[in-house]
Amino acid sequence: MSSASSNPTAVAMPSAWRQFYALTKPRVIQLIVFCALIGMVLAVPGVPTWAQVQLAAIASLGIWLVAGAAAAFNCVVEQQIDAKMKRTAWRPTARGELSNLKTLTFSAVLCAMGSGILYLWVNPLTMWLTFATFVGYAVVYTVILKPLTPQNIVIGGASGAMPPVLGWAAMTGVVSPEALILFLIIFLWTPPHFWALALYRVEDYRKSGLPMLPVTHGSEFTRLQIFLYTLVLFAACLMPFVMRMSGWFYLAVAVALSVGFTGYAYVLWRDYSDALARKTFRFSLIHLSLLFAALLIDHYL
Repeated sequence: MSSASSNPTAVAMPSAWRQFYALTKPRVIQLIVFCALIGMVLAVPGVPTWAQVQLAAIASLGIWLVAGAAAAFNCVVEQQIDAKMKRTAWRPTARGELSNLKTLTFSAVLCAMGSGILYLWVNPLTMWLTFATFVGYAVVYTVILKPLTPQNIVIGGASGAMPPVLGWAAMTGVVSPEALILFLIIFLWTPPHFWALALYRVEDYRKSGLPMLPVTHGSEFTRLQIFLYTLVLFAACLMPFVMRMSGWFYLAVAVALSVGFTGYAYVLWRDYSDALARKTFRFSLIHLSLLFAALLIDHYL
């Protein structure tokens, strides 16, 4: 018999690591780091030097660690709520597989490591902005806004819109108007993205007691808000071209994606179905990912 199979700790350890990793919400973190990386690339004219590539890699690691810490903290605060919702009931904290003490310790360690990396090897501005994002998401949004107001995702969306600003600050040491345009795009994208999910998960949110917009104001009102937000988002997506941050390639992609998102939102508003809400939610993810990818490609054309 091998030593691994005879040692219960050796068998259990990989499972424990997977549980801690799940607390960081990997898919969300990947999008956060991707958006931060776009901010880094756009902040550097032309092809980056090797020193700038190293700086971007270090900054990405620091941002990933702090974002993971915020996600883990969120799992502790929403443990009871997560347990009531099918979408989140699998989380280790909701299932009682990880104690609050272990999760909070894990969150604190990640936050300290990430903040230290950003302060020592990137710059203090990026560290403080990233830490403020942690507080904004983990405390202001999760603890205060989310259970208090149906506008939680609108106000709290400011934290989720920060990654490109963090990336820009990491490379330049300042927050420029261009970085704020990237912030605005994600800020306006967040409500229609999240409300599309909330529409077909409305019973979960009703059971959880959270005052999400479809619960407090109904489906039709929420669908109208999604459509109106996509119109405003459409205009915001044109701003990189207007401000000469990008060229014609980005403009073509931005218009195509925005027409698609607005089209989904309009049909969802006029003729609702859960299936269409799911498609709208999935397209919103495609919209943001391809939009920022187009910014990246256009930067080198």
